Amino acid sequence: MAKSILITSIEGHSGKSLVALGVIDALSRATARVGVFRPVSRTSDGADDVLEMLLSRTQVGLGAAECIGVGYDELHADPDAALGRILQRYRAVEAQCDAVVILGSDYTDVAAPAELGVNARIAANLGAPVLLVLGGRDTAGHGERLGATEARTPAQLGQLAKLGMAELAQERAVLSAIVVNRADPAQQEEIVATISAVRGERSTDAAEEVPVWVIPEDRSLVAPSVRGVRTALEGRMVRGDEELLDREVLDVVIAGMSMVNVLPRLIESSVVVVPADREEVLLATLLAQAAGTFPSIAAIVLNGPFALPEPIERLLDGLGPRVPIIATDHGTYDTTVRIMNAPGRLSVDAPHRVGRALALFEQNVDVPALIAQLGVARSDVVTPLMFQYELFDRARTERRTIVLPEGGDDRVLRAAGAVLAGGIADLVILGEEASVRARAIQLGVDLDAARIVSPADPELVPRFAEEYARLRAHKGVTVAQAADTVTDVSYFGTLMVHLGLADGMVSGAAHTTAHTIRPAFEIIKTRPGVSVVSSVFLMALADRVLVYGDCAVIPDPTSEQLADIAISSAATATAFGIDPRVAMLSYSTGDSGSGAEVEKVRTATELVRERAPELPVEGPIQYDAAADAAVARAKLPGSSVAGRATVFVFPDLNTGNNTYKAVQRSAGAVAMGPVLQGLNKPINDLSRGALVEDIVNTIAITAIQAQQGSAS
Repeated sequence: MAKSILITSIEGHSGKSLVALGVIDALSRATARVGVFRPVSRTSDGADDVLEMLLSRTQVGLGAAECIGVGYDELHADPDAALGRILQRYRAVEAQCDAVVILGSDYTDVAAPAELGVNARIAANLGAPVLLVLGGRDTAGHGERLGATEARTPAQLGQLAKLGMAELAQERAVLSAIVVNRADPAQQEEIVATISAVRGERSTDAAEEVPVWVIPEDRSLVAPSVRGVRTALEGRMVRGDEELLDREVLDVVIAGMSMVNVLPRLIESSVVVVPADREEVLLATLLAQAAGTFPSIAAIVLNGPFALPEPIERLLDGLGPRVPIIATDHGTYDTTVRIMNAPGRLSVDAPHRVGRALALFEQNVDVPALIAQLGVARSDVVTPLMFQYELFDRARTERRTIVLPEGGDDRVLRAAGAVLAGGIADLVILGEEASVRARAIQLGVDLDAARIVSPADPELVPRFAEEYARLRAHKGVTVAQAADTVTDVSYFGTLMVHLGLADGMVSGAAHTTAHTIRPAFEIIKTRPGVSVVSSVFLMALADRVLVYGDCAVIPDPTSEQLADIAISSAATATAFGIDPRVAMLSYSTGDSGSGAEVEKVRTATELVRERAPELPVEGPIQYDAAADAAVARAKLPGSSVAGRATVFVFPDLNTGNNTYKAVQRSAGAVAMGPVLQGLNKPINDLSRGALVEDIVNTIAITAIQAQQGSAS
């Protein structure tokens, strides 16, 4: 029987979807089979945005329609029959999962106490303990309107907790934990103490004590995005950067006055509502953004049924504004009301917001205690998501500083924001501080904790030039020549690592592999006892993680280089918690074949056994014999590696590169890498097509390599 927990609240707009998201992520660290169930939904046909968002974080493969019990109409028509239907539908989901997160109803059409009672009754009948979410802000009567909510005091939250616990007890539902969401950060400790005292009044049984966690307010998580504002206005985007539509809107400025009075009233991350026939105010606002001496706004809304004059259109074409400009035919009052009431919610389409929510949850909720409380046993299966969590957890244990040379790339800035929010690493970003921070603000990325360094820094360039000239003196490089070279971002970042100003570097999103790693060959150089720099991909399959090397660097390795690759790859595997069993791949297994290529692998295998006698290694061996136990029994019985290999060493780059891509595309594996190995300090290259998630993973990998004292 699956472990389950029902997440509910006393009222609407408490943010229980954020809590549910965090619980799902927490459970996914222990098991791959986490399900989601919605006992009561606004509809019973699967059209549920919150449910879709939560299901996107799971890997069981259930559709939204399968995970809904009943709609409100069914519940109202016959509550008892609806409960039976909910139980039946829940059992079908439970049978496919090790853990199920049950999300309570949305408080759409009944009074709060009555709806909490319904959720409590459902929890009791499903045998699911309850995680009670209390809203830290009073949203009664005005939902999520911008700036319209007030923080609740600890005493008010204590009264809410008392009301909720009484309702749960009446229906004999078991309270498992309490989370206060969107609380005043200055009162977190007092809130915990107050609610704990209320809980103590109800029971003296220590076994019934439940944890209380408090998540502070993050306005950006409940604020609408520019995209959401456009939808609410039924507007059309007439100018601007599509990338900036995901920026959060934190305020509204009504620009109904003259230009000179509008400018001092601009507010950071606001939407500026400009009458469409006030062209001078529009142009002044755009110039204020270009000047960089006024707050950075999220968007401009032109309201009213007026077309821009042709000369203004031409002027805008020349200016090429990046700030989104949205046109709507609504009047000023209606436009303002629609913006104020635009919903801000977590969704599949806003991964940066989901990432920020998860980081906030993890920073304020004891995730290991939560998993232990639910009693979910850790699975032997390692999914890509579970491996990713392990990477992040390992990186956090001993934070390292990673330098990112490509501060002009939006993907890098988004990844940097996710890394900082998750506490994965400390970051140095190369670029001009004003432009990097301005772009981050436009993208809605928080880089306050990052250090921004110019590659033309007047203090560092002379120091780096002297060091580079010293290292390359045998090539005749002078200090003057070095001064030109070190301002290149790849050389600058590599020298930061070399001189201990950073622990590792990740680059390549906007540069070639050669541009990224050439400075490392010249400056960082290889570890003692290693003759070559090579690479591996960490291949996260559906149920395990394998190591493939070399798939990116050495085209046609010699036997000696293959041995180096094998030993380095095994060390990399160990660094990431993978027990290394090395398969030296060839088109022949054991003594079944011959030829120059087979002999190269056979010689390399013997070299590995001589240099690392403790390392389980087999070769030459075919891929099927290395990976499949049944084939291994037939082709190489008695081998400790055959059928159980975790590290696959390919005979050449052609084979390795094509194989990793074939497995990635055909088996749906997540390929993390290439991870460079053999260097004295970790430098890692990105694909120029890297996604934000790829960059985050590579930063975590580089931080873990740095923890080992040197690149594996």
